[in-house]
Amino acid sequence: MTETLPHKLRSDAQTNRDRILEAARSLYAEQGLEVTMREVARRAGVGPATLYRRFPARQALLEAVFDDELRTCRGVVEEGCADPDPWHGFTSVIEELSVLNAANKGFVDAFLAERPSETFAEHRSALLVKLDGLARRAQAAGRLRPDFVIDDLVLVLLAGRGLAITSKPARVAAARRLAALAIDALRASGTNAPLPPPPRAVEF
Repeated sequence: MTETLPHKLRSDAQTNRDRILEAARSLYAEQGLEVTMREVARRAGVGPATLYRRFPARQALLEAVFDDELRTCRGVVEEGCADPDPWHGFTSVIEELSVLNAANKGFVDAFLAERPSETFAEHRSALLVKLDGLARRAQAAGRLRPDFVIDDLVLVLLAGRGLAITSKPARVAAARRLAALAIDALRASGTNAPLPPPPRAVEF
């Protein structure tokens, strides 16, 4: 009995943690970061005290929820940077990140937040530096417009957040079309009109 009880407690604790993460993932993907901890607890079917025992701070919950998305995002960027054709690598990153963006509103909100957590800030800085290097290679190859700056890619991602208002089945198709429009605008061409001065969309 004394051995069985601790095992059951550990099992219950893991079940509660899994339910919390599943509920938070769903809510953040659907509604973004406006979701409260109380709403997460309600969706998970646990009390607020149980939620705070597992995740004492909201940021700890966010990082646990978006761990898979961070790995996916890093994989997309690293694969694009490894492409021997820098323009192909660059455009594949835009398309895949646009799809990830449309599928999970909360992740992009957390990733591009004005004051991200230390974990998100480190990942963001590292990935944007890699993407900036990839963009410079695509420019040197004459494929990416010469006045592109990395903040322009951030603007594309920010624009993609608006896709959250479309129906869920249409979001991926909409994200791919938005990415295609953005890629066409970023392609080097003799007809490119000068761009206005770039904003600093995020710090990195």
